[in-house]
Amino acid sequence: MFFRNSTKMIKPIEKVIELGDGRSITIETGKLAKQADGSVVVKQGNTYLLATVVSAKDAKPDVDFMPLSVDYKEKFAAAGRIPGGFTRREGRPSDYEVLVSRLVDRALRPLFPDDYHAETFVTINLISADKDSTPDALAGLAASAALAVSDVPFNGPISEVRVARVNGVLKINPTLTEVKAADMDIIVGATIDNILMVEGEMNEVSEAELLEAMKLAHDAIKVQCKAQLELAELVGKTVKREYCHEENDEELRAKVWNDTFEKAYALAKSGITDKHKRYESFAAICDDFIASNYGDDSDEIPETLIRKYYHDVEKEAVRKMILEDQIRLDGRKTNEIRPIWCEVDYLPGPHGSAIFTRGETQSLTTVTLGTKLDEKMIDEVLEKGTDKFMLHYNFPPFSTGEAKMSRGVGRREIGHGNLALRALKRMIPAELPYTVRVVSDILESNGSSSMATVCAGTLALMDAGVQIPNPVSGIAMGLITDAKTGKYAVLSDILGDEDHLGDMDFKVTGTENGITATQMDIKIDGLSYEVLEKALNQAREGRMHILGKITDTLSQPREDYKPHAPRIVSIRIPKEMIGAVIGPGGKIIQEIQATTGTSISIEEVGDTGIVAISADNLDSINAALARVKGIVAIPEIGEVYNGKVKSIVPFGAFIEILPGKEGLLHISEIDWKRLEKVEDALKEGDMIDVKLLDVDKKSGKFKLSRKVLLPRPEKLVNKEKE
Repeated sequence: MFFRNSTKMIKPIEKVIELGDGRSITIETGKLAKQADGSVVVKQGNTYLLATVVSAKDAKPDVDFMPLSVDYKEKFAAAGRIPGGFTRREGRPSDYEVLVSRLVDRALRPLFPDDYHAETFVTINLISADKDSTPDALAGLAASAALAVSDVPFNGPISEVRVARVNGVLKINPTLTEVKAADMDIIVGATIDNILMVEGEMNEVSEAELLEAMKLAHDAIKVQCKAQLELAELVGKTVKREYCHEENDEELRAKVWNDTFEKAYALAKSGITDKHKRYESFAAICDDFIASNYGDDSDEIPETLIRKYYHDVEKEAVRKMILEDQIRLDGRKTNEIRPIWCEVDYLPGPHGSAIFTRGETQSLTTVTLGTKLDEKMIDEVLEKGTDKFMLHYNFPPFSTGEAKMSRGVGRREIGHGNLALRALKRMIPAELPYTVRVVSDILESNGSSSMATVCAGTLALMDAGVQIPNPVSGIAMGLITDAKTGKYAVLSDILGDEDHLGDMDFKVTGTENGITATQMDIKIDGLSYEVLEKALNQAREGRMHILGKITDTLSQPREDYKPHAPRIVSIRIPKEMIGAVIGPGGKIIQEIQATTGTSISIEEVGDTGIVAISADNLDSINAALARVKGIVAIPEIGEVYNGKVKSIVPFGAFIEILPGKEGLLHISEIDWKRLEKVEDALKEGDMIDVKLLDVDKKSGKFKLSRKVLLPRPEKLVNKEKE
């Protein structure tokens, strides 16, 4: 038999990026997943990401968009863990994996050629990690590097980096421990020339501080993009594949423009405020063009091309109208906010509720308060624990008038909900004993529904009595530019159409003191920091206007929770007393809960235990609180206790002076008179007063007396006098 020599190690092509602080990132290609169109392994320390890209050779018929799929997946083996569940294998994507996938998608998608319509799949797998790593900061670099070493057309490269401010210092790609201590945490995606995407959260920072962090991130990204270009040259992938995914009719394109542009422009200027009426009116222009040029001969109508060209007409008409006339589709000025109305305490059942309506966008948001037992359980590759603040965002089809089934939570809902959660979570008091769930149901939508969620969430939290230090508002900013003339218009509180037809979607949330969260997607090249600064300053003006509407409705959190909200009282106990409260096999804590009608949870924090007692009435809480305090109390010599006779023995009785603490009442200490047997004076279950005489230093046993609390017999008093 003949065997091929299989011992030769494949030597990959590598490019090293120095981070300037002793750390480095290595991009490796040519070793793994070589049948993909492009594949790389990106390494930083013990964190390894395998990224691949595969793109179909041809596009499917009638596809006029970029069918891009980005999937980020974490392998439990990467951190030396076995997944939970019955199958013990990775299941559906976690919210975190979805969010990282969206971060990468948002940076990649604008850079594929407009006429490239082949199905393209980008997959990023976390294959190794330590528990203090932040692989999401490397995912964008890995995806772009895989495209760079492929022949897939792409106008990159791009990269993404995290910037966190820890103890006043901005740091690129910090550790997870540093991120948790940061007062600013953002991820920025960019090309060498332009910022494309920003997402993050912060502790009420200024616009100038956010811009400073973005600039630092961009400087780091430029180095990483240059490394990818050099890697592409090393592997010989500077020339991309040829393709032809569109068939165009330039004569038809010109006719559509000539016959419809002025009509579309006039309609855009008419200021129709009703979204559906505006849609129908724009669609009627295209329908009239088809009817007047083709009659009823449906077989000869190139309807797909006509509607494609007319979409470009509509887009250009709206953009030109905004730039030249400074008027928007619904008649507003560029910095004008739509009419707002708010209401709190609309629903009697939840513990807090609010309606926030801005133009044709409406959120009905509820707040539910729960106990520690209601905390969200986290079991991910790099994080295991619980979370006591949740925000869920729902976007049913009826909110836009669509007649279709609701198919559960999608990536969009997860992304929008996460942005609103980031906006509010730093306002939740650390000492709040409750688990908090905020749910935003979007009932109407015409742009900025995630920002409506932030505003409604603020009101609902205050209505529930959650003592947030400052109310939070949010606004979505847009941008229209003309590269030829240099004109641009920054739009406040954008409509859905302005998001779709514009060049930027920039969401900013914050309090009167500063920004708490942001999310930005830019769809054009060459956006200057001057324009970004203008957008941030205009956003602040809009946020302050909206904040005024919020505080007009409810100026501050209610002083108390709703009557039907669960009540929670927390106390701290010594760490060594946690076991005493729980008891063997949980016997004591279960007995307290059963007899008082409460729910009790204990959390170990540092050198103390935090005991949270919840119930629907104060009497039950006080009863349980007394039991817990009794268990952790330290009996003092000389103190008198009302104790329960737990058991009787020939030489005395054992008295429970505090929960879980018993002492011996010797037969000689029961009464001044001599007793033949204990039962002559006591029986089990009796409640008697006893005094703690002494505590044995070695055994810790308590010596009790009842007789010292009783009047002395006359003869004993006289005898002592003699």
